[in-house]
Amino acid sequence: MRCPSCHHNGTRVIDSRPVDDNKEIRRRRECESCGYRFTTFEKVEETPLIVVKKDGSREEFSREKVLRGLIRACEKRPVPLEQLEQIVYDIEKELRRIGNSEVHSVDVGEMVMDELAKIDEVAYVRFASVYRQFKDINVFMEELTELLNRQSKK
Repeated sequence: MRCPSCHHNGTRVIDSRPVDDNKEIRRRRECESCGYRFTTFEKVEETPLIVVKKDGSREEFSREKVLRGLIRACEKRPVPLEQLEQIVYDIEKELRRIGNSEVHSVDVGEMVMDELAKIDEVAYVRFASVYRQFKDINVFMEELTELLNRQSKK
């Protein structure tokens, strides 16, 4: 590691500790030449996860977009923000576990709906109505019937 003060190429690590839920390591370093101390952060470089949208366009997976959709669906519902953040974390973890660098937005949406159905039926219906773009009341009723059938099987 190059010293930011004198640009000498030799430094030694004085202290290391995990940060950000063990996703990064913070290191205190000291230059072997001038004694200058500085901090570096080390984290695993993840390959970007690309979402292929319905129109064929591609964009990087955004935790924030998924979380915003969940928050909107759960507005005025008794669902804690921590639970929604955990859903986003679990979905991204599952997508990365599958190992494909590209995923379809339809798959992401279905995963979100599966998770919402487990925690809040009203939020599920709200999200599904926007996500599936219900054209009329009959399509909406079909979705509600499917939800009721799932609930009765539990």
